[in-house]
Amino acid sequence: MTTLLPPVHAPAAAASTAAPAPSRLPGKPGVRPALLLAVLPLLLIAAWAVAPGLFTGQDPISGVPQEKFLPPGAGHWFGTDHLGRDVFARVVHGTAQTFLTAGLAVSIGLLAGTAVGLFAATAGRAADAVAMRLVDVLLAVPGFLIALIIVTASSPGPVSLGIGVGIASIASFARVVRAEVLRVRNLEFVEAAFLNGGTYWSVLRRHLLPNAAGPVLALVAVDLGAAILVISSLGFLGFGAPPPAPEWGLMIAEGRQYLGTAWWMTSLPGLVIVLTVLLLAALGRRLLTLLRY
Repeated sequence: MTTLLPPVHAPAAAASTAAPAPSRLPGKPGVRPALLLAVLPLLLIAAWAVAPGLFTGQDPISGVPQEKFLPPGAGHWFGTDHLGRDVFARVVHGTAQTFLTAGLAVSIGLLAGTAVGLFAATAGRAADAVAMRLVDVLLAVPGFLIALIIVTASSPGPVSLGIGVGIASIASFARVVRAEVLRVRNLEFVEAAFLNGGTYWSVLRRHLLPNAAGPVLALVAVDLGAAILVISSLGFLGFGAPPPAPEWGLMIAEGRQYLGTAWWMTSLPGLVIVLTVLLLAALGRRLLTLLRY
């Protein structure tokens, strides 16, 4: 890694460029209740992934043929499917698979995008131009199409699905990291750190990354929801976990031919996907409000 570019001096007042004080955060009105409204349902869904047995005692793989196509009720909250399997149990047990694949995708996008964004922001104008042209190429192609190409070129499955979706998300993380590092490096406390003898890595670790992390963490939440949506869509097309795995997209694909007689097989898993994506998007917006200085 080459040396950090010298900060560009701006005529802003010292008070506006000083290191932000955490005491500003509690004073923002309406942030905490709205944040809880997004976090609490997400914690419940996350608990499905960690301990599905606490929420259902039904078998997500084996069904009871005599109980097929039962509508939602007290015994089966989301009804049963064409094989007599409990749909709610399959949704709950499928949460871990969907979240693990989405987590792999976000991890790839975050790590690779952060590296590209830091390189573009600190390695000079030529490196910035080259890196951002590559990012523009990725942004010019829809992320779903990039993931689909990568998955079809390899063997379909959760791992290749996560890698494909992760590569498609590198560009968005790279742009956000680059923009935030460029913003933070012009602040006076960063310049003061260099004048006091700070090295590139020490300034990066103590000042640049911590003060640029807020929007990146918000993007993690939003991108996790987007990854779940893409993974479910590709699972619907048959590129995810094979049957009889309880995967969200696969469940919708299995129930589409029974829409007229068993609407709950597709509608209720689809509702869980939509709510999860919307809650993660709301969490991302609230995190941006809290953490953006």
